Amino acid sequence: MSLAVIHSRALDGLAAAPVSVEVHLANGLPSFTLVGLAETEVKEARERVRAALQNSGLSFPHNKRITISLAPADLPKEGGRFDLPIALGLLAASGQIDAERLAGLECAGELSLAGELRPIRGALAMGLALRQTGGARRLVLPLASAAEAALVRGVPVYGAGHLLDLVAALAPGSEQALTPASPEAAPAPPNAALDLRDIKGQAAPKRALEIAAAGELSLLLMGPPGTGKSMLAQRLPALLPPLSEDEALESAAVLSLAGEFTPAAWGRRVFRSPHHSASSVALVGGGSPPRPGEISLAQHGVLFLDEIPEYPRAALEALREPMENGRILIARAARRVEFPARFQLIAAMNPCPCGFLGHPGRECRCTPDQVARYQGRLSGPFLDRLDLLVEVPVLPPQTLAAAPDGEPSAAVAARVAKARGLALARQGCSNARLLPAALEQHVRAEPAANTLLQKTAAHLGWSGRGYHRVLRIARTIADLADVPMIAAEHMAEAVQLRRGLQLGG
Repeated sequence: MSLAVIHSRALDGLAAAPVSVEVHLANGLPSFTLVGLAETEVKEARERVRAALQNSGLSFPHNKRITISLAPADLPKEGGRFDLPIALGLLAASGQIDAERLAGLECAGELSLAGELRPIRGALAMGLALRQTGGARRLVLPLASAAEAALVRGVPVYGAGHLLDLVAALAPGSEQALTPASPEAAPAPPNAALDLRDIKGQAAPKRALEIAAAGELSLLLMGPPGTGKSMLAQRLPALLPPLSEDEALESAAVLSLAGEFTPAAWGRRVFRSPHHSASSVALVGGGSPPRPGEISLAQHGVLFLDEIPEYPRAALEALREPMENGRILIARAARRVEFPARFQLIAAMNPCPCGFLGHPGRECRCTPDQVARYQGRLSGPFLDRLDLLVEVPVLPPQTLAAAPDGEPSAAVAARVAKARGLALARQGCSNARLLPAALEQHVRAEPAANTLLQKTAAHLGWSGRGYHRVLRIARTIADLADVPMIAAEHMAEAVQLRRGLQLGG
């Protein structure tokens, strides 16, 4: 048989689009032609496949005119993932393996020159895409990638370490079966080394952190250097409820696209902390081909931006839409790619350039204009999309030495889980994701609380977005108190946590 077709998939954002690899052998002047909008690394498969077949003791059809088509022709293909389907297609077209057995398979994998199979990016995306089609085909991947894809339940996944393993299973008359893959991951416990009890004092920031965790709200921590802002942010993941299986798969799938997924971290909420020199592309994604940025890699996890005024303003402004929509659409002239971006933002900043504004023992060297310019690096529209602001004060050494151990993360996490459960039972989502149209139905306040909010909003000139965010904060505080109605004290605390978000301009 001179024609063989084998199925594979190309990455298109978080989706894995189906690709048919068609291999045709014809008489004529020997040549190797690969068509189908393939990037350079895909075209280089010619040399890898030739060497892998020869070093594995298999025959490469040198005396044939070889044409390989990757369909659909208008879908960009990149990476070494098509080495394995191209090699199997050549073997099937030249009669070295049974072409009929390829009909029920989907495969991907990069080949070494010795024929070994190397892992690929996006194995979980392939598994998720195959599950959406009903799992009609079996997925064949390198061993490490197969263990990843096997995390998707209901998808038949098989692994191979060498090209010869597949040849032995697919050879005409062979009774050898492919090796089923099994997931090598169990839900990872939170990092026990980062416990909230390590932070002494700072009752107000800890309270704000608990409210942020319960409502999935964003938080800005402001205070002089060394007051514990980074320590507070690093302990937020331990306060959050465990990921559901679907959420864990989404998080792992995005990490797999970037080649950063490890089975040891399966089910653990991601904590991403990019340096303040990060560009807009690094934060929101982009490039050619488009890759996920930090906001997508933090899917269902925490994105911590330390020293947030030092980030490029364009990078921070690019976060505004994803913070609202939970997704990022990267549009280029040739293609559009959408990545998820459902993250919880925690930011930290100093009160001024020198950091000592309001410090009880250090004198601030900054002029009022310098302080205004520094705080003005955060624009009003960006600050309007944040939920909470809390000051982290300097505590004297005597106070720290006399302070008792703080409350452990496990105790706070139990209260957070209970409050999240109340929100899910009431409205089916966390308070941060509650749409404005549903606020009237699910967020009910006592008359005194409503009066306080309306007077404060009018006095401070809050936007409609800010007004709604205070309602979500107050609803979260009431959930932590396990009461159905928002009382005046809940609203007062919410207003206090929100009113400082007027730094920028």
